[in-house]
Amino acid sequence: MPHSRRPANLVFIMSDDHAAHAISAYGSRVNSTPNIDRLADEGARMDAVYCTNSICSPSRASILTGTYSHVNGVSSIWTEMDYRVPTFVDALHGAGYRTALFGKWHLGEGARSSPRGFDTWKVFPGQGAYLDPTMIDETGTHVVPGYATDIVTDLAIDWLDGLDRDEPFCLLVHHKAPHRPWVPDEKHRHLYPEGTIPEPDTLLDDHGSRSRAVRDVHMSIADDLGADDLKTPIPDELRGPENRDARLRWKYQIYLRDYLQCVQSIDDNVGRLIDRIDELGLAEDTMIVYTSDQGFFLGDYGWFDKRLMYDPSLQMPMLIRWPAEIAAGSRCQAPITNVDFAATFLDVCGMDADAALPTSQGRSFRALLRGEEVTDWPDAVYYRYWEHEDPVHHAPAHYGIRTRTHKLIRYYGAGLDVPGASDRTSEPEWELYDLLADPAEVRNVAADPAYAQIRAELETKLAEYQRHYGDEPYLGPETPHPAWGAHDAEAIARVPLFLAKVRGDS
Repeated sequence: MPHSRRPANLVFIMSDDHAAHAISAYGSRVNSTPNIDRLADEGARMDAVYCTNSICSPSRASILTGTYSHVNGVSSIWTEMDYRVPTFVDALHGAGYRTALFGKWHLGEGARSSPRGFDTWKVFPGQGAYLDPTMIDETGTHVVPGYATDIVTDLAIDWLDGLDRDEPFCLLVHHKAPHRPWVPDEKHRHLYPEGTIPEPDTLLDDHGSRSRAVRDVHMSIADDLGADDLKTPIPDELRGPENRDARLRWKYQIYLRDYLQCVQSIDDNVGRLIDRIDELGLAEDTMIVYTSDQGFFLGDYGWFDKRLMYDPSLQMPMLIRWPAEIAAGSRCQAPITNVDFAATFLDVCGMDADAALPTSQGRSFRALLRGEEVTDWPDAVYYRYWEHEDPVHHAPAHYGIRTRTHKLIRYYGAGLDVPGASDRTSEPEWELYDLLADPAEVRNVAADPAYAQIRAELETKLAEYQRHYGDEPYLGPETPHPAWGAHDAEAIARVPLFLAKVRGDS
């Protein structure tokens, strides 16, 4: 494909907790998403996009800034945006783009952390509500009647309709759905009836080879998904440990039904927005991106939620249409992270990403979208979850490396003063998965002698990536580790790419 004749407009649609395996373009067994699929059919499906910290606020901060959590300071859902690190929206706004944000923000609503760099914004406080939600803008707080997904799309379309056709624009459309508590629109409540939804192959996984830290998480559909989530009481005959499998299967059907009904509204509204962009004659020069802030467990291993480094949680869906440069039906297998989004968006919009966002730790994957080979593209992704044994899900802090063939995870067992993390400590543990022989990640081979050499190589690669991104491995309570409050200037100063840029070394 040739290069675009002009910088693109950007429409960035992001849902919350929408797993790739609940999108039919990715081969979903449980639902159909024809409008989201249009972006893949008319553009590109990205098959190896991963988050760098699988939880809402940190992922959003990484997308905006192009940096890992230890640099941007948003380590957990208890931390807020404070703009010590600039965003790609700042750069586009400064370059003359009209900018807008509608929907979920989840990076704080105070004066220090509310949206910046937007000509127009209207967001939900916190997680927001599905029905008649409260929304915040520069004029104050308002109750907006209707269903959240429709409201966000209405706001986006109205804003587009008010633009002059020659104004370049960046529009962020950030849906609440399908985040917990999964309240569907009434018009979708007939879809996916209980008993009809296929179960994942790992629904009854016993976690037998997994680390103790993982076996202790509170994300079990059978035991941790309550009546408030299900909106119905649990029958007496399904209570008790002897009925666990039956209870799991019963809850799974209700959970997935509500989740998929929420996804259906997302798909309908993605279709509405695509249609309006086409009607306005903006299709050729507008990049439309659909993604989610992370993946989600849809009964995989018997779980709901995210946080862990297994692929259902780690993988982000990403589908992109930009007719000026992306061939219809394209597929990209290169590993990409949400830290790469900002540099790519700036590149597509005609800006030098290094100059516009000098703190960025990502790189543009625009050439990959054109189908070009990039010989020095990274062959692995680095991940770190900080919110150790959080009070709700009890997920352990960990970091790891994922290549095309293997995944190595280190549960280091310490909260390191991260907001929302426990001060309890635990013994470090390792997990290693052979993704070719065991794509479902059910057999931990970290202690298998047959994998000793592979594990050693991956430990070396993990250390290399930590050095590259300026992150600090945890070496135990006897070894000094930077306090979380020192994340900003010290962390940036440890980023080799950042140092090279600001010193003029490259």
